[in-house]
Amino acid sequence: MYVSARSDYALRAMLAVAAGGGGGELVKAASLAEVQDIPLSFLQGILLDLRRAGLLHSHRGADGGYALTRPADEITVGDVLRAVGGSLTTVRGLPAERAGYHGVAAGLTDVWLAVHGAIATVVDSTTLANLLTHTSTDRASTT
Repeated sequence: MYVSARSDYALRAMLAVAAGGGGGELVKAASLAEVQDIPLSFLQGILLDLRRAGLLHSHRGADGGYALTRPADEITVGDVLRAVGGSLTTVRGLPAERAGYHGVAAGLTDVWLAVHGAIATVVDSTTLANLLTHTSTDRASTT
């Protein structure tokens, strides 16, 4: 699995929205970009993908911004990764299930599918809330 800058930024943005908008407040794109050190023009495309995937909703205007469409404990890392990157695992640019081999290499398909399954298990069982709780626990233990 390769984690692109786009995927990393998307997860960081979603966590910031979940943390900042926990009380129903909207989080502005410019604020997300500044706090997470993400180029604003790049972030805007990511936020659009997350909106199209139904993970964020936005409101326009001076008081506008972004908020999660569901509680943080209902949005997984896998949801975010798929929204911005498509397949979780690729082989030569194709989804793992489409990688085909012949002869002595035929067993590789099973390996790539097992890798894909292991990754899916981890990212689909980790929610934004899990990550926020982990962060809160780490902060509390260091103070």
